[in-house]
Amino acid sequence: MSVLLTVTCAVPAAGAVLTAALPAGSTAARRRATKAVALGVSAVTLVLAAVVATRFDPHGARYQLTESYSWIRSFGITFSLGVDGIGAVLALLTAVLVPMVMLASWHDADPGPAAPDGTFENRRRTQAFFALILAVEAMVIVSFYATDVFLFYVFFEAMLIPMYFLIGGFGDRAGGPESARQRSYAAVKFLLYNLLGGLVMLAAVVGLYVVAQDQGLGTFDLPTLASAVADGKLQLTGTAEKALFLGFFFAFAVKAPLWPLHTWLPNAMGEATAGTAVLITAVVDKVGTFAMLRFCLGLFPHASKTFAPAILVLSLIGIVYGALLAIGQKDIKRLVAYASISHFGFIIMGIFALTSQGQSGATLYMVNHGLSTAAWMLVAGFLISRRGSRLIADYGGVQKVAPVLAGTFLIGSLATLSLPGLAPFVSEFLVLVGTFTRYPAIGIVATFGIVLAALYALLLYQRTMTGPVKEGVHAMPDLKARELAVVAPLVALTILLGVYPKPLTDLVNPSVNATLSQVHETDPAPAHPVAATSGGEQK
Repeated sequence: MSVLLTVTCAVPAAGAVLTAALPAGSTAARRRATKAVALGVSAVTLVLAAVVATRFDPHGARYQLTESYSWIRSFGITFSLGVDGIGAVLALLTAVLVPMVMLASWHDADPGPAAPDGTFENRRRTQAFFALILAVEAMVIVSFYATDVFLFYVFFEAMLIPMYFLIGGFGDRAGGPESARQRSYAAVKFLLYNLLGGLVMLAAVVGLYVVAQDQGLGTFDLPTLASAVADGKLQLTGTAEKALFLGFFFAFAVKAPLWPLHTWLPNAMGEATAGTAVLITAVVDKVGTFAMLRFCLGLFPHASKTFAPAILVLSLIGIVYGALLAIGQKDIKRLVAYASISHFGFIIMGIFALTSQGQSGATLYMVNHGLSTAAWMLVAGFLISRRGSRLIADYGGVQKVAPVLAGTFLIGSLATLSLPGLAPFVSEFLVLVGTFTRYPAIGIVATFGIVLAALYALLLYQRTMTGPVKEGVHAMPDLKARELAVVAPLVALTILLGVYPKPLTDLVNPSVNATLSQVHETDPAPAHPVAATSGGEQK
């Protein structure tokens, strides 16, 4: 039995403990040492996650590198890990983004400006900040590898704690005099929304166990339960399956987030640092959409098909609603947050279109949205840290004084509107094609979201980067070496996966096909099949 998955999860967890235990101190040297340790741990995790992804055989079993250790024997709970193509790709995305977040947040936990009495304002403990980031990474990776339903639930909920402290305790300093109160409000709202979803899911997890135990399957093992559902050994009545599906789906829809359960996201991303905002939307929220594929469709196939049309309507509303509100935003970070709500609508729409193109596109969208939004948000964070304001109106003419910053911001903006040649285009195209083949009306209306995306992305660039140089922007420095080290890999991956997505599709497509087979769905036949002549030529 391999222990690679356990080691990959354990390294960031141990690194979080080690970083938190480092001697506290206010000197710059001690802070640099703490940051170097945390960054080194994240680099090791990246290597391990890459090894997992390369060792996964797309032509092999559904779950590979499996491990299982007894945990709570009396309830059939185990510490079971296994990776499929989707989990391998999303864990690798997490491992790629965390070092970028750390580099971008290098000074976010440093002491603030000196107060009149000589003390430092906003004093923050560097060890705690970087330890919390590593803790989030560990819990998210476990969630992508977990094959025990109860184990997944534990880490699905546990990741809320470090995120709560990252939002409330290490928020954005550019929020003005009310920032502390706003951060506290955003952190509490984030926690309460997600705890409510988790409590509903817990009831569904218990209900699933009771139903399975009554039929001789007293286990939380996901492959066993999914196989029993597919073979008819675990029979769920229509009402029970619908209730259990809704319990799981509600928690995942809050985390994703799906309209109308989205309202915590703009507050959380607006008040968090840029790095923490990336953790929220590019890492933590992906657990929700990933879980829809793995648990909702795998365990409750009939209910998934029953509720798919309603979920598609909610997704469509989220696409248009998020884009419209993004257009009207005055705050840069809240604009990115509403744009992400629109993007998550596309992801969820692709999942519940129940076609191979839609689900393949949705999985690619999770990765590509993570890369492109991370680049967009982190460059926005560099911009905000220079000017000290999140308001769009305070910027103008940035491209004249900081052309590299403006150029990378433009690439992030173009990726957000899914420009052909950049990674999100492939994902969005597959989602729309996959949706149109089964639900033409929804697919047509969803394309309107692309037009709206062009409006909010290009208007933001125009208002901040072009025109006359505004006061406060004249002396703005361009990107520094550390900041370039953050942005360059994200931009390179966004371009590479835009022109050559095959490495990702090869990994995720077998898992997508397995998911579709679990819900007993196939792609719709063409409305106008091509006839063949007797000579073998098509006409």
